[in-house]
Amino acid sequence: MLGQNAQLVTQPGFAGQVGTYGSDTAPYVQLIAEDFSTLSGADVADIVHFLCVLHGRHPGVIDHAATKTVDDAAREWLIQATDGFAAERSFLTKLTVAAGPISGVSLDDQSNAAVLGQRKALEMLSQSDRSGCAIGAAIALVADWHHIRNILEQIALRVGVEARSSILPSAEKTSDLNSLLAETPALERALNFGAEQLLNQHRGLWQLLEARRNMRLSR
Repeated sequence: MLGQNAQLVTQPGFAGQVGTYGSDTAPYVQLIAEDFSTLSGADVADIVHFLCVLHGRHPGVIDHAATKTVDDAAREWLIQATDGFAAERSFLTKLTVAAGPISGVSLDDQSNAAVLGQRKALEMLSQSDRSGCAIGAAIALVADWHHIRNILEQIALRVGVEARSSILPSAEKTSDLNSLLAETPALERALNFGAEQLLNQHRGLWQLLEARRNMRLSR
C-alpha cells in the first residue's frame, strides 16, 4: 500500500507532475479503486498481461537508465531501484501466469501490438543520450509504480499469489533524487520530459485497458 508514499501527490514540482498525470488520476484506476470487485477475470488478466508486456522484459527502463546515468547522487537509488524492480518483474510474471491468458475483444484486436509499440517507445526514451531524460523516466516509473502496486496487490489476493512487500525506493527518496538532480534548468527540463513521457505511456495503457473492458461489457 502507499502508506507514507501517499504524500507524494501533494508536494510541488515533480511530485505535482506525478499527482496530476500519474496512474492514480486515470479514470480506470479510479474506478478500480472505488470497487475492485467489479473487475472480471478477463479484466484482471488484461491488467497483468499488458503491464507485463510493457515492463516485464529485462533490461527495462531502470536498467537502461542505469547505463546512461553517471551522477554519483543517483548511484545508490539506481542500485535499489534496479533490484527492487527485478523483484516487481518477478511478481508481475507470477500474477500473469496465475491470471491466465487474455482473449481478443474484436476480430481485429491490435491491443498487443499497441502495447509492444509503447514498450519500444519506452526503450528509446530510457536509452536517450539527452542528459537527464533516461533517469527522469526511471524516477517517474518508480514513483508511479507505488500506485500501480496497490492494484497488483489486490489482484494477487484474487488469484492466490503471495504479494511480498516492495523493496523499491520510497516515494520520498525518489522525489528527493529528482530535486537533487535538477541542478540546472536544462537538466530539470530533461528530467521532466522523461517523466512526462513515461507517465503518458502509463495513462495510454490504462485507457486501452478500460476500452477493452468496455467492449466486453457492451457485448
